[in-house]
Amino acid sequence: MAVYTSAKLTWEGGLRFTGIPDSGHPVTIDSPSRPGHVAPSPVELLVVGVAGCTAMDVVSILEKMREPLTGLEVEISGERAEKHPKYVAAVSLRYRLRGRGLSREKAERAVELSHSTYCSALASLRPDCTVTTEIEIVDA
Repeated sequence: MAVYTSAKLTWEGGLRFTGIPDSGHPVTIDSPSRPGHVAPSPVELLVVGVAGCTAMDVVSILEKMREPLTGLEVEISGERAEKHPKYVAAVSLRYRLRGRGLSREKAERAVELSHSTYCSALASLRPDCTVTTEIEIVDA
């Protein structure tokens, strides 16, 4: 059975829109190409969504592994194609995990599982999108 997600988008003027997804939590989208922009662009939200999706996976997986995770930061950068449509051609993810005695092997496994199995946002990118990762563990 298919699972659906939906949203309603309303134009606010200029290139600014308000989207209300199924959760009911509104999000504003704007274009940095316009003066006075007040919100992220659609592609910026896409990149944030990928980082958020994989971060949630990693936390969940490490909790199930009973790892002592006390902090996680994910830095993501997306390289866009030069010509239209300027799709995300590559993403680079840097995971900074904190925890006293955190296992590098388990952290690497959690990231790999997120990328290969669980992160639907990452899986929604083009199949030719290159993904690179770096994992830093801070023993704190």
